[in-house]
Amino acid sequence: MEGFNENALKILKARYYKKKNNGDLIEKKPSDLFGRVSNFIANAEKTDELKKKWEKIFYTAMMNRDFMPNSPTMTGAGRDMCLSACFVLPIEDSLDNIFATVKNAALVHKEGGGTGFDFSRIRPQGSFVKKTQGIASGPISFLKVIDAGTEAVKQGGTRRGANMGVLRVDHPDIKDFITMKHDGETAQNFNISVAITDAFIEALKNRRSYDLIDPKDGEVAGIMDAQEVFELIVESAWKNGDPGLIFIDKVNALNPTREQGPIRATNPCGEQPLHDYESCNLGSINVSNYFASKEKDQFDWKRFKSTIQMGVRFLDNVIEVNKYPLEEIDKVAKSNRRIGLGVMGFADLLIMKGLKYDSKAAREFGAKLIKFLKDEAVKASETLAVERGSFPNVEKSIYKGKKMRNAAVLTVAPTGTISRIAGCSSSIEPVFAFEVISKILDGELRDVHPLYKAWEQKHPGESHPDYFITASEISPKDHLKMQAVFQTEVDSAVSKTINFPNSATIEDIANAYLMAFDMK
Repeated sequence: MEGFNENALKILKARYYKKKNNGDLIEKKPSDLFGRVSNFIANAEKTDELKKKWEKIFYTAMMNRDFMPNSPTMTGAGRDMCLSACFVLPIEDSLDNIFATVKNAALVHKEGGGTGFDFSRIRPQGSFVKKTQGIASGPISFLKVIDAGTEAVKQGGTRRGANMGVLRVDHPDIKDFITMKHDGETAQNFNISVAITDAFIEALKNRRSYDLIDPKDGEVAGIMDAQEVFELIVESAWKNGDPGLIFIDKVNALNPTREQGPIRATNPCGEQPLHDYESCNLGSINVSNYFASKEKDQFDWKRFKSTIQMGVRFLDNVIEVNKYPLEEIDKVAKSNRRIGLGVMGFADLLIMKGLKYDSKAAREFGAKLIKFLKDEAVKASETLAVERGSFPNVEKSIYKGKKMRNAAVLTVAPTGTISRIAGCSSSIEPVFAFEVISKILDGELRDVHPLYKAWEQKHPGESHPDYFITASEISPKDHLKMQAVFQTEVDSAVSKTINFPNSATIEDIANAYLMAFDMK
């Protein structure tokens, strides 16, 4: 229907189409949905003429599956809901603040957003509490409170609440944090990550101990052996995938708005580091749609440029028409106007070009693609600033003295569901499998990759070329190399899965973490 495949239509019907109170569909085809979204997002335009013009451009881009915004924008546009996917909420060392954050997290989850928290400011378990003459229960106990709150909020059945919990490696409770998910029951609505400092890595490489810091007074609260802590992290990640690592000093060194204070946490998938109360609106361009066999690099750079300009304007408009769940979020969102334009369909594009994902040629093309995207997105934001003004905090950013509409412009998000709607491979990931069955809500979807299927029909009984490569056939090092290529230009972060075989050892995980640090 209207160019969307059967699986895309099932997803749209289950999760995105507007419904009546009794569950009957108001929207019944993609054009109904994308008409609603484009109409609402174009409301940010200043004149009726501009509104009409951009509504048509936005609509065409989504209907052609060239560009898709993040899921909350599609579900919430024109429905008095929040359109952002990512938030970071502060959690301070006071009971009042902690339970205010619990409430705020519930409000965000109700609207379909994911939240990140840094628990490092909470005093360690066993600390003396002067006011009550009691003993502090520590950060993990409050993480569990937010986890329970998340469990209770079902978000209308479209998106379950997701969280990122962060603790600094120099917090006295770090060991308990690393191992808390070992029971398979604790914090199931959380991804957890250790905020790793450069000082810790230096201690690790020199086989030294490092200082633990009490957040209550900033004083040294003890020492710990860096190797012992790292081994605990690695063993835990090997067992159950948690914790991840956030190289927090690197995040802050590269943050375009670092003058505004430190970034402490990210959204649940890690692609969006954010200041306290900051949000981000994401959208992705389906780069496989720009394959052009007769053009330079077999790629339509001119049309890609036009879509980048459209994407930056679309996401900036979202900031304007958005209904934020909290006043504080509204204020910070409009002060920095951070957007996250990214890509999907990259693996499909490589297959069309006959490039093997883990080849040098594929990485070289990836580097060219992401540099072009960054340069043109920055230009588009500068042009918007001439028309609409710079973001209010521009003087507290790397763009001081310049015109710039958005503090940051790029994010490479996972694009899980929106890439299924667009009918392309997700994000910058290789193809997971060329034939796959996946569960969406209560149903199953069976996918045979269209490029794989088309090749088989043309070459019955023949072996596939080596560029039909799946994620599990690519070494962890080559996964990391591709992530590093994209991260070079991205002014937020890159969500990327590093696939390991079931036979991977604890040492393999350790090497990957250290390699990631060394690759920056």
